[in-house]
Amino acid sequence: MTSPILVTGGTGTLGRLAVPLLRDAGHDVRVLSRGHHQPGNGIEHVTGDLLTGAGVESAVAGTETVLHLAGGPKGDDEATRNLVRAASRAEVRHLVYISVIGADRVPLSWLRSKLDAERAIADSGLPWTTLRAAQFHGLVLTMMQKMAKLPVIPVPGGLRLQPVDARDVAARLVELTLDKPAGLVPDLAGPRVYGMAELARGYLRARGKRRPMMPVRMPGKAGRAYRAGENLTLDGADLGARTWEDFLAEQLRPAR
Repeated sequence: MTSPILVTGGTGTLGRLAVPLLRDAGHDVRVLSRGHHQPGNGIEHVTGDLLTGAGVESAVAGTETVLHLAGGPKGDDEATRNLVRAASRAEVRHLVYISVIGADRVPLSWLRSKLDAERAIADSGLPWTTLRAAQFHGLVLTMMQKMAKLPVIPVPGGLRLQPVDARDVAARLVELTLDKPAGLVPDLAGPRVYGMAELARGYLRARGKRRPMMPVRMPGKAGRAYRAGENLTLDGADLGARTWEDFLAEQLRPAR
């Protein structure tokens, strides 16, 4: 009998996609989350809090592989350090982590937290794999929905995104989880790079709406990094299959 694969954040955006893929591959799964869930269909749910460390050791106990998907706007570094400590004591054989393209290049606090989490894993002495991915289509859609509520859409000059479909990321993460530890693997981005105006026009077109746009300047070091494309991987990246247009066609229909 093989040990279950522990998935942190198994009820989140990526987790809801990755867990069924692991089950389809014949693996039992243990999901760590802060809420209570009923077990079923080869999925065990355990309650714990990565930020405080409560319940993490018992969640990791008896597992050999951990897929670390839990994350938030802050605290990812501390949460990951708590997980690493528990995984080290449990002698986990493979720790897989999802990070963000540009974590080592864009000076934003939440990206620094991601980079510190990467370092905690790399320095842990555990066998590990880290995948950096671009922004998900769903996140970009949320941004566009909020911006389209304004009478004029602000368009940060020089900002480009290479959004990727969460399903493509989940599939790649499952491949990596079931393979040998590989360290920092090639980034995963979407198949196309878009300026913000192009993303906004695609969203408005899919909704059958119109809005004027106004260019704005991104200030500071972060603005310079984004204008320089530090959040992109134009060479040496794996590319997802689904474009922004594909995603919009699935999610939206023109308003009638």
